[in-house]
Amino acid sequence: MTTAPWRDPALPAAARVDDLLSRMTLEEKTAQLYGVWVGAATDGDGVAPHQHDMTVRSADDFAELITHGLGQLTRSFGTAPVDPALGAQALARAQRRITEAGRFGIPAVAHEECLAGFTAWQATAYPVPLAWGAGFDPPLVEEMARHIGQDLRSVGVHQGLAPVLDVVRDPRWGRVEETIGEDPYLTGTIGAAYVRGLESAGVVATLKHFAGYASSAGARNLAPVRAGVRELADITLPPFEMALREGGARSVMAAYNETDGVPASADPALLTELLREQWGFTGTVVADYFGVDFLKTLHRVAGTSAEAAHAALAAGLDVELPTLNCYGKPLLEAVRAGEVPQELVDRAARRVLLQKCELGLLDEDWTPEPTAARIDLDSPANRALARRLAEQSVVLLDNPDGVLPLHPDARIAVVGPRAADALAMLGCYSFPSHVLTHHPDIPMGIEIPTVLEALRAELPDAKVTFAEGCGVSDPDTAGFEEAVARASEADVCLAVLGDRAGLFGRGTSGEGCDVTDLGLPGVQGDLLDALVATGVPVVLVLLTGRPYALGRWHGRLAAVVQAFFPGEEGGPAVAGVLTGRVNPSGRLPVSVPRLPGGQPWTYLQPPLGLAGEVSNLDPTPLYAFGHGRSYTSFTWEATGGEAQVIGTDGSYDVSVTVRNTGDRAGAEVVQLYLHDPVASVTRPDVRLIGYQRVDLAPAEASRVTFRFHADLSSFTDRTGRRIVEPGVLELRLAASSADVRHTARVELSGPVRELGPDRRLLCEVEVARD
Repeated sequence: MTTAPWRDPALPAAARVDDLLSRMTLEEKTAQLYGVWVGAATDGDGVAPHQHDMTVRSADDFAELITHGLGQLTRSFGTAPVDPALGAQALARAQRRITEAGRFGIPAVAHEECLAGFTAWQATAYPVPLAWGAGFDPPLVEEMARHIGQDLRSVGVHQGLAPVLDVVRDPRWGRVEETIGEDPYLTGTIGAAYVRGLESAGVVATLKHFAGYASSAGARNLAPVRAGVRELADITLPPFEMALREGGARSVMAAYNETDGVPASADPALLTELLREQWGFTGTVVADYFGVDFLKTLHRVAGTSAEAAHAALAAGLDVELPTLNCYGKPLLEAVRAGEVPQELVDRAARRVLLQKCELGLLDEDWTPEPTAARIDLDSPANRALARRLAEQSVVLLDNPDGVLPLHPDARIAVVGPRAADALAMLGCYSFPSHVLTHHPDIPMGIEIPTVLEALRAELPDAKVTFAEGCGVSDPDTAGFEEAVARASEADVCLAVLGDRAGLFGRGTSGEGCDVTDLGLPGVQGDLLDALVATGVPVVLVLLTGRPYALGRWHGRLAAVVQAFFPGEEGGPAVAGVLTGRVNPSGRLPVSVPRLPGGQPWTYLQPPLGLAGEVSNLDPTPLYAFGHGRSYTSFTWEATGGEAQVIGTDGSYDVSVTVRNTGDRAGAEVVQLYLHDPVASVTRPDVRLIGYQRVDLAPAEASRVTFRFHADLSSFTDRTGRRIVEPGVLELRLAASSADVRHTARVELSGPVRELGPDRRLLCEVEVARD
């Protein structure tokens, strides 16, 4: 028996795919360009927008489709509760059907959501990405992503739709919880770490949403983006570039939005000229769900499904997800009619098949059978990792009088709608919040201790009482009386408030859950006022998916603790911080505003975006980006400060020694910011260009050295070039964007230097024990 060249693993992938393409019909090529979503709800009340538009509704439809092959299988685990072992067997059966039905026996790529863990029943629910940002710890995020990838592969999944690399521009946007923060350097470094972890497990990481999605007008989901070219180049795009170059991502998801009138899914300047020709990306571009069809139905830049398919393919979008509305029959007929060049189909099919070749799906010995003898998607190792990340992500915003840690025998009133609800720990892309709400009779599938349960376990000698007080978003204040009574009887009151994650208006945070202002949801603010009025010290504990304005209570609270949907181990993590078992080390990945309305703001502001005499409105946040307190103390010792002259292609080392001067171990996050006093275009007053988390025992010190390179000062000029300009810069070593501990002046000397895609993206850091 002679093996066809495309089956020969000894040949280069390109040669194998070229041979395979030469044998395929047009129907077989187009079949590689779409996914199929079987078993999802068709009543319009599902887990994705416009899900009712799907066309694959029955097993008969599926059987007919796969005779030509299939590109992708959509969310076999993420559509309904399924036992992981049975789900793996069902996926294997589906893959066998696909390989037996087509001439070439090519399996599909199975993809799943994995934003904060594998979105499947009984799988570990990790903290959301905003919590990853709060941890400032890329290696830990990489380790988490490796575990997620291993779980995906154990059940036969090849591609994960994560991470989200959108940079927060307006915290009223519902999907803030899915982002890593409001800074592109933090987002890029943490995002690249996640990509490395997922890809190390053999799973294709998919960067989303490319690009500009978070800059929507009015913070509305899918609203038009009116960002300028420099905002896109210097804030929106760098995390994607970093995740491709430093992480090695093999897929990119085109965003829903349009920018200046051009939808991302039909933008060749974005998906081909920038992504492929400038950045050298060679993987696959996939549609966000129904994104190709939206070119016709929502954007109205295409009159028919065939025109939508043509526009997307021509732009460089290879795979239609989650199912076939445009790349199926409409595309096939348009190619045959001469309305769409077949070369576009061949180009996309080649990219898809090259990726399948990389995954081993073209090999003769490929098998769909799960490799693991026992499938456990919430292993003890996973839970331990979820606990570590949750503990590192909790931010102590304020503790002016040292009320925290709590006394072990105190009388504690726990009040609030988030204290005794397990879902308070989870974001909208966790399986319980995303899918399980449609299956109320199915158990959670994983253990999720609440803050109340965890606190009682941590402080067995304390007298802990509880009153809900109010719901998350409803206007009922009937529970205030009991809550005030419990608080009045206590030594300290914990007000556990925040968000309920959901989808498309069914929550206060999550996809399609945008808000008009940054006031606490419902009557929670009024409840907090009533608790403060008792005179009992009130500790505010926030479990949210976005920052909320806290200026109304500034100076009236005993302490403030912020957690961003900290996952299944979030209850014990928060309780550990409250009791002192955990020394808080989280830092804010987003600013916390002072006032709720009219000031959607991030710290990346040029001079006129800051407070000044030209306006009566002061946008200065209550707590700055990078802020966070500890139960121990640190001193920072730096030398120098005199201006150093380097070339516009030079580098300069700036160092600081950080010492733990308290009586317990803790972690400090040393942050390096750049201030550019004069430039040819306006620049942010400060922006993060490096950071390092440092763990120190009592009396221990470490010297942290940042190797600043002139490339890190680059920006996009008036002509669209990325340049380094000569001039004086300030390098600010800081504990937050507003808490500068040491400044070093650097003068860049020489000509303006234009940079290419090989520029330095990272600030190297060296840590040495003192």
